[in-house]
Amino acid sequence: MKIKHDWSRLAAMTEEQRHAAALADPDAQPLSGADMDRMKLTPRLKIIRRALGLTQEEFAARYQIPLGTLRDWEQGAKKPDQAARAYLRAIAGDPVGVQRALVCRLQRLIP
Repeated sequence: MKIKHDWSRLAAMTEEQRHAAALADPDAQPLSGADMDRMKLTPRLKIIRRALGLTQEEFAARYQIPLGTLRDWEQGAKKPDQAARAYLRAIAGDPVGVQRALVCRLQRLIP
């Protein structure tokens, strides 16, 4: 079953009218500073891993990151250092290329 939305009412509103309508919705109130302080950011690593459809164990094995380290990063217990952040950016940018590079390196090391 497809739900089709009619956006014409919203399109006809000015930015001020949209803002007023949003504020009038009791379920869509802006977050307070205290609310923002309570919230935890989703670590970027978790976003990368989930986008690749991998479990923590699979991601750790594929990219040769100790599982405990990966868990600490995702839970916010520790933050990746500068080199680890660069490595995670490389994985996010070209996950297949990084995996290929790791596999090639291992094949050269193992006779």
